[in-house]
Amino acid sequence: MSAPPASPPVLVDMDHVAKSYPMGEVTAHVLSDVNLRIGRDELVVMFGVSGCGKTTLLNLMGALDVPSAGSIIVDGEQISSMSEGARTQFRANKVGFVFQFYNLLPTLTALENVEAALEILPLPSSEIRRRGIHYLSAVGMADKLDKFPAQLSGGEQQRVAIARALAKEPPLILADEPTGNLDEGTGLEVMRVISELRQRTQATMVVVTHNPRLMTFADRVLRIERGRIQDSDAEPAS
Repeated sequence: MSAPPASPPVLVDMDHVAKSYPMGEVTAHVLSDVNLRIGRDELVVMFGVSGCGKTTLLNLMGALDVPSAGSIIVDGEQISSMSEGARTQFRANKVGFVFQFYNLLPTLTALENVEAALEILPLPSSEIRRRGIHYLSAVGMADKLDKFPAQLSGGEQQRVAIARALAKEPPLILADEPTGNLDEGTGLEVMRVISELRQRTQATMVVVTHNPRLMTFADRVLRIERGRIQDSDAEPAS
């Protein structure tokens, strides 16, 4: 009898994770007993309405926040019990972020925006420049390296943000509503870029969205409702 196919190596491992916030005299329970494993080289889409807890879940994976209960291990590191300084270092080395509103520095060119994200890493200036040009070219922005954000369309600014996240060459890319500020056509094109680059770089990507059309790009879809994963698809496919 042949052995069953092995599951892919796990990059993100969340065990009985909960998150709550004090709201005056009451407590808001945002996430409850979340158990989730994400494999290396997966593109996972977390889908749900606004306020369901998906952005909170993303922030916990990226060490932007800490859980109220439970354990979170990312790339072999227990991030749920790290100090603030250790979490800052972890984010610098292990996570690339793509936000809905791009978060580009308006006084820097496209290339300078990407390079600025790399200056916190122990890289020589020549490597910083090489990565900046390489990843901007990879997202189709090779002819706009010297353009400032105000000279770029929304879709182009998001491509710069994607290049900035990838240029760190982290194992994990987290994208929070990356198409939410774009029209439908541009948003789908940006998602195609994310999907193609994930395949080329072998990074794990987790995308939060409320747009059901983006689910077609996913290896796996997680439906979040009222702070819980509502289906059994919390494990990587074998």
